[in-house]
Amino acid sequence: MLDIVIEARQAIISPGFSVKRILPFQLRRMVGPFIFMDHGGPIDVPATTNLDVLPHPHIGLSTVSYLFSGNVTHRDSLGIEQLIKPGEVNWMNAGKGIAHSERFEDPAMRAGGLEMIQTWVALPEKDEESDPSFKNYASEELPIFTDKGVWMRLIAGDAFGLSSNVKTNSPLFYLHVVLEQGARFGLPKEHSERGAYIVKGSIEINGVTYGEGKLLVFTKGVDPLIIAKEKVTLMMLGGEHLGERYIWWNFVSSRKERIEQAKEDWLQGRILLPPTDNEVFIPLPQDRSKPAGGPPPGALS
Repeated sequence: MLDIVIEARQAIISPGFSVKRILPFQLRRMVGPFIFMDHGGPIDVPATTNLDVLPHPHIGLSTVSYLFSGNVTHRDSLGIEQLIKPGEVNWMNAGKGIAHSERFEDPAMRAGGLEMIQTWVALPEKDEESDPSFKNYASEELPIFTDKGVWMRLIAGDAFGLSSNVKTNSPLFYLHVVLEQGARFGLPKEHSERGAYIVKGSIEINGVTYGEGKLLVFTKGVDPLIIAKEKVTLMMLGGEHLGERYIWWNFVSSRKERIEQAKEDWLQGRILLPPTDNEVFIPLPQDRSKPAGGPPPGALS
């Protein structure tokens, strides 16, 4: 029924800002094309706390920022500046190389707290060297399904007969699900690799209870029944496997030598900084043996 249960670990992404690191995990690097997952918050943000993630580079992946509360200002080397708000999808395709920052500047966000999920989706080999891009999708653009005790938003991909208009590069699904106590739910059958991360609350599967902070990765072909033990929030994700990927710091590629090139590109300034946020940036980590699964302070996405 379950291939593995992954317990979130603590990771520091900027001074004063720790997150729950879910993927990658030593025994399970990916679920479908999803190769990275962080859960930040919920936290109250004092005015004296700086949570900003300085400009940093990516290749070979798409970043997906999804907020439950608060907001984040995104700036990238394409010149795009976007205030990311709860319920929206912000899909950045790094392709052959992009740099971006994530800054927490809005005083209203500090008053209301912050909680977000950050994922990376590995690109198919044919798209790894594509031109970078960024697109914001308003919450109103995303399909929602409701039933007795069930609320579901399809963030991206296809699931349960619904399709999102968020542009993706490979077959996948990504869902925000809220279940009331006693509600029952299943997994989408359209995809071979499927996981459910418990953001809040607890669920029961085959008589076993699982609590928040766990990613349940299910065996291919099974059709489990998920029962909410209390009100629960889930992020469900998966899709079709793309093949093995190298991952180092913020770089993902099907080719090891491409990771080495990306390191040199960042060192030599060949990946441009955001034009309106280019005074400081995160330097390349000096410990070249450190994998992206445990990035240095300040490196989130």
